[in-house]
Amino acid sequence: MAQPGSGRAVTVSDVQQLVRKKDEIEAQIKAYYEVLEDQKGVGMNEPLVDVEGFPRADIDLYQVRTARHNIICLQNDHKALMKQVEEALHQLHAREKEKHAKDEAEALAEAMNQNQSLPQAFARVNAVTPGSPASISGLQVDDEIVEFGSVNVHNFQNLQNIATVVQHSEGKPLSVTVIRSGKKVHVGLTPKRWAGKGLLGCNIIPLQR
Repeated sequence: MAQPGSGRAVTVSDVQQLVRKKDEIEAQIKAYYEVLEDQKGVGMNEPLVDVEGFPRADIDLYQVRTARHNIICLQNDHKALMKQVEEALHQLHAREKEKHAKDEAEALAEAMNQNQSLPQAFARVNAVTPGSPASISGLQVDDEIVEFGSVNVHNFQNLQNIATVVQHSEGKPLSVTVIRSGKKVHVGLTPKRWAGKGLLGCNIIPLQR
């Protein structure tokens, strides 16, 4: 078992072991006090000699002295053990607190990295017609578009840019990258004739920056 202050970190089972030892010592102290009680109720401080200074004949002096000595030793052990329990619990608590702080810091760093690594969107999908090429490709309402074929935030001027790419890509798969729920998602979209209007079946609006 790891002792508080030793190289190995204290575990919950170490603390449980210390508490078991503490319970054992308390049981032993109680047993020795019962020995003293059996000897005419003599406690830890009652005199072992009579009024004339002779050893008392009504009690077993050896048993009483042994019990008193053992109680003192066990009480010292108990005191030292309680200090160990306290230190071990403190270490466990400090480690748990440290782990919690580390987990929080890692989660924050991950969230910040994710936000930093997300590219900038230039348009948003605000309608998708069921059964349309856009719907079949997996495009969803509120998807923020960061790449639409060759169009990206750096060269996007207006929706005509997207319309031109769509017209030139009829029947050919287009690579579309969107941000959905804070994550980057790639969609394969093939503009084509379908039962509805246009080649996509979705409505796209530019993002106001």
